[in-house]
Amino acid sequence: MKRSPSSPSRKLRASPGNNWTTNRRKLVLGLFALAALGIVARAVYLQLIDTEFLQGQGDERFLRSVEVPAHRGMITDRHGEPLAVSSPVDSVWAHPPTLLANRERLPELARLLGMTPSELEAKVLSREKKEFMYLRRALEPDAAARIQVRAIPGVFLQREYRRFYPSAEVTSHLLGFTDIDDDGQEGIELAWNSTLQGVPGEKRVIRDRYGHTVDEVESVREPQPGRTVTLSIDRRIQYIAYRAVKAAMLEHGAAAATAVVLDVQTGEVLAMVNQPGTNPNDRGAIRGDLLRNRALTDVYEPGSVMKPFTVAMGLESGRFRPDTPISTSPGHMSVGRYTVRDTHNYGLIDVTRVIVKSSNVGATKIALALPAERLWDLFRKLGFGRTSGIGFPGEQGGWLAHYSRWSTISHANQSFGYGISMTPLQLARAYAALASGGVIRPVSLVKLDRAPEGERILSEATVRKLMPMMEAVVSRDGTAIQASVAGYRVAGKTGTVHKIVGRGYAKNNYYSVFAGFAPVSKPRLAMVVIVDDPKGKSYYGGLVAAPVFSKVMAGALRVMNVPPDNIVDPRLTPARPVMASTTAPAAAPATAKRERP
Repeated sequence: MKRSPSSPSRKLRASPGNNWTTNRRKLVLGLFALAALGIVARAVYLQLIDTEFLQGQGDERFLRSVEVPAHRGMITDRHGEPLAVSSPVDSVWAHPPTLLANRERLPELARLLGMTPSELEAKVLSREKKEFMYLRRALEPDAAARIQVRAIPGVFLQREYRRFYPSAEVTSHLLGFTDIDDDGQEGIELAWNSTLQGVPGEKRVIRDRYGHTVDEVESVREPQPGRTVTLSIDRRIQYIAYRAVKAAMLEHGAAAATAVVLDVQTGEVLAMVNQPGTNPNDRGAIRGDLLRNRALTDVYEPGSVMKPFTVAMGLESGRFRPDTPISTSPGHMSVGRYTVRDTHNYGLIDVTRVIVKSSNVGATKIALALPAERLWDLFRKLGFGRTSGIGFPGEQGGWLAHYSRWSTISHANQSFGYGISMTPLQLARAYAALASGGVIRPVSLVKLDRAPEGERILSEATVRKLMPMMEAVVSRDGTAIQASVAGYRVAGKTGTVHKIVGRGYAKNNYYSVFAGFAPVSKPRLAMVVIVDDPKGKSYYGGLVAAPVFSKVMAGALRVMNVPPDNIVDPRLTPARPVMASTTAPAAAPATAKRERP
């Protein structure tokens, strides 16, 4: 009997489609198992064998090396009083992606930074793909604290240092200033930058994903603070000079004024003051013309203050003595096709009166009686025509043409301070050489442990003869009674110099100059004062610059406890101001032509 095809006892055959599905399932499961096994094996390898890899990856995300700022060295005066210090401040920086992700906080942050929200947003958007940007450098402590309290995401504080100058304008021309990164830009800050500037340190810290430091891991390198620079400046004398110079400039409506005070025994600069000036603590007020150190960077034709050197040359030659007669009649003399003039006809006078009366004719006759090389050689030994080597940025050397290029009128002009230019520091150094008995020393802006060796350029005998002549200038019979200092003998010389305008000399624009030293019995301080273009009738050196010298020298000698050497000298009693007719300067050179390189 045949079975029905639909009988349940019939065996089912496996179809090819079912086999493929089963195999595919097994393959997928096998691959998953193999991948899982690989992951487990990799995890075991990284966790137990190659542990440095994961550690490194973690470090890259959270461990950072950050710079530790170094403290810039102080600048002090010779007594250790601070003139420039670096104080800690906070700067605000941001992580732009995080800050932009919290735009609703931008108006609040902008208000704290003193910006508009649109300005801040534009600033951040310009660096939106960066990891770091400064928002504001060197904030005031209160402002930084307010920002820190707000805890705005992506905004952080960074400790830095900002330079502060306690004496402000008083020392501004000398010290210069630093930039926002505390690097020296001008003056002593620039000249001694490598000494003052410290070496930053480095440390490793752990930061979270918001940039906050959560732990300090290790110190890689300790910061090395900058070294202190001790200047030769005496802050007390600097302030005395500052007040006197500023008062004179304002009183006479001058364009500028400068004063330099040197220690005769060491060559150290005790004060160096310029006007006009500004406060370097106010970065918005810093301008080049207000911080220019005119005592070193500006050159002037010195005028009659050079006559003592001309006379010294004559005395040194043996051809002249203090009482050697010189005829200055009729108050002028011809030199080739030019004329040298005095303000008055002094007639027959001796060499001493040439200085006391500031006679151009007398100085010319002394100079022309000797070879030009003699005067040039003395000027060169005094340091004119080259920088002093003091190391101040931008120092000028002035101009001294070689004697072989002097014409006869040039030779004459040199004898009373025209056709030659110098800085106030160079002139002060030359007067210090006279004060030290004919020995010239290097000048220094840093405090010295001992006095440097000097070079003798004039004999002591010559200087002994010259000093009474210069002392007579600071008397009622001379042109600088207002330079006198009660209780002290003072020697010096006035100068009233026509300024150069274009290729000639201005008729009514002058430099008022006084250079001198005290006390005469044992000179300790030398000083130069130059007032640029005083207005009004009082423009003579004896009326404008000499009173500044008197005020500063009086204060400086007392500050330094220098014993008086002329307590009862009647010449130092108050006297009426010398009339302009008796203090008239040597006339401008007969020629406007100057020797050029």
